Amino acid sequence: MADRGASAPSLPEDWPAHPDPILALNRMGSFDWDLDAGLFHMDAQALAVFDLLPEEYDGRPQTLAVRVPPPEAARLDSVVARAIKDGSENYGAYFRIRCRDGAMRWTHTQGYIRRDGTGRPRRVVGIVRDATEELADSAARSLRAAQDEAFRQQTSVVQVTSAALAHARSVQDVIDVLKDTHGIRHLGAASLVMGLVEAGRIRLVAEGPVGASVPGTRITRIDEPYPMSEVVRTLGPRFIESPEEFAEGYPILWPHLTDLHITSAAYLPLIAQARPIGAMGLLYDDRRGFSAEERAVLVALGSSIAQSLMRAMLYEQEKDLAQGLQQAMLPRTIPGVPGADVAVRYRSAALGRDIGGDWYDLIPLPGDRVGAVIGDVQGHDTHAAAVMGQLRIVLRAYAAEGHPPATVMARASVFLHELDTDRFATCLYAEADLSTGVVQVVRAGHIDPLVRHGDGSCARVGVEGGLPLGLSAEFGRLEYPVATLELDPGHTLLLCTDGLVEQPGADLDDGMRGLVDLVRDGPREVCDLADRLIRLAEERGGDDDVALLLLRRRGREVTWAGGRLRQQVAPGDPEALTRARHMIRAAVRAWGAHGLADEIELVAGELITNALMHTEGCATVTLRALDGGDRRLRVEVEDGSSALPRRRDAGEVGVSGRGLVLVERLSDSWGVQARGGGKAVWCEFRVPRPPVRA
Repeated sequence: MADRGASAPSLPEDWPAHPDPILALNRMGSFDWDLDAGLFHMDAQALAVFDLLPEEYDGRPQTLAVRVPPPEAARLDSVVARAIKDGSENYGAYFRIRCRDGAMRWTHTQGYIRRDGTGRPRRVVGIVRDATEELADSAARSLRAAQDEAFRQQTSVVQVTSAALAHARSVQDVIDVLKDTHGIRHLGAASLVMGLVEAGRIRLVAEGPVGASVPGTRITRIDEPYPMSEVVRTLGPRFIESPEEFAEGYPILWPHLTDLHITSAAYLPLIAQARPIGAMGLLYDDRRGFSAEERAVLVALGSSIAQSLMRAMLYEQEKDLAQGLQQAMLPRTIPGVPGADVAVRYRSAALGRDIGGDWYDLIPLPGDRVGAVIGDVQGHDTHAAAVMGQLRIVLRAYAAEGHPPATVMARASVFLHELDTDRFATCLYAEADLSTGVVQVVRAGHIDPLVRHGDGSCARVGVEGGLPLGLSAEFGRLEYPVATLELDPGHTLLLCTDGLVEQPGADLDDGMRGLVDLVRDGPREVCDLADRLIRLAEERGGDDDVALLLLRRRGREVTWAGGRLRQQVAPGDPEALTRARHMIRAAVRAWGAHGLADEIELVAGELITNALMHTEGCATVTLRALDGGDRRLRVEVEDGSSALPRRRDAGEVGVSGRGLVLVERLSDSWGVQARGGGKAVWCEFRVPRPPVRA
């Protein structure tokens, strides 16, 4: 408590050689401080105020430390230094001293600063007096109120810092909170150092100001003579109240800190679960000493930081474990696919054990075909990752066995339903024939795919879907509609999980439209486009994982011999015939027979319709490319009936009986073959060879 504005007493030039008797009568002592010599002379009454005997005082200001506690001395030094620095003529201050019997009492001092002709201070003369009674009432209460307010402010800083630390999920998060302008600096510290205990050593994870690195202290042993090592060994805080104490206690460390003008420091052990996990140091450049209240606040802060650090380290360990498990469930490598460029990406956005069940897969299939899978298991934990791994394996197995896409999805749903789990999964399976560009897509509660065309335009492909895997089996709704689309050379198919498009408070359709814009404006190469989409997802953040698969069909030479497409058409599926005709038309065009696409599609449709109408069971349509001297496209439709087809006269107004007539007139040849207990009706079309360029 200072009163620099108080008027100084009128003192004679040779004072205190002839002290004013009035001072003695008012129980005031006088002093004369020679700033050049560093001597602090006091008369007998001044010594009595300090409860000192003449033989106990040697004239040095440092000797008064036996009576003036460090926090009080620091405050008094600050008042005097400020008055000298700003050119004041006088100052005043209240401070406490500790008497011989340990009791604390208030003292008041008032000094007059004498300067030479250049303005340099040379002497300070003044008085000291016992002010205990004076401050016993209102002044003492005001001082205590100010101290309480300061204590409340420091406590508030601890509470605010602790609240911010509650959200820290890594060691670096903890350090960032402490170095923030709303953190440790509100406690008055100039800089922060922190180390973590690892294998019997202390590894420095946070340093003080730039350029303050101390050689050899990045990794230190616990038995070395450093303050952080000491608090880890003793499990108690270390408060250093002056530069002299720092230099005396740590002579190896102190020479590296002199340029920082450190005046005091507080080193705190970081203890969690009854063991030291590290140590923290707060360095000050504008204070000396720590009151009991300040020490208590800092110790409480150290405890809060230790708990946050322990949580952060556990989060990091669990996240590494969970991500390792998840990565083990995903394909280690993606096989090369002749005729296509493929890019896959995965981004984990969760914390700790909260990982997702997102996955992707690429399955090579016979006949220039490839299966692309994207999926997401419900939940964000290690169980979701385990279920994801099993689903990925069974989907791959069912696809490799040659089942149609709808069957692959239905069997995967039954498998998940029979697992000992209550989880379901969304999934999208696309089977692409890269020789023709025909893609059959099945969707189980997942978001739609996107197709980017060769000219850069992009569109969402609406695919009629079924229930998610697991739920469709539980409710007995295992029918999955199959959508057919064409992927021309240069077109890119994009499959992703909802973490790429969903944002809190935003509509899914808006997210899909935004993704369409990103893909349209993105790089042409699939790897560059995938990198950009994942980078944008990371910048946006979010608590969901992201899986991404891009497949771009390359242009390739038409291969005739061995080319084949095969599809089953169920009698109860009204869309099956449309999909089969679409597939055949796309394949014919892809094989270069553009002029025959309409005729072959029409004939194949008639043969399939006849098989469904006049037999019981499914029809299987096969399209083959043959090259036996001349190039031909052969359409075969198999059914389970041995009855041979026959031509009928439809008449002028008949609606049936025209199928075989169309087959005979449009195709170059046709016939019937027995197949086991059924038959196959076939027809062939000659395809002219392209002209040879000179």
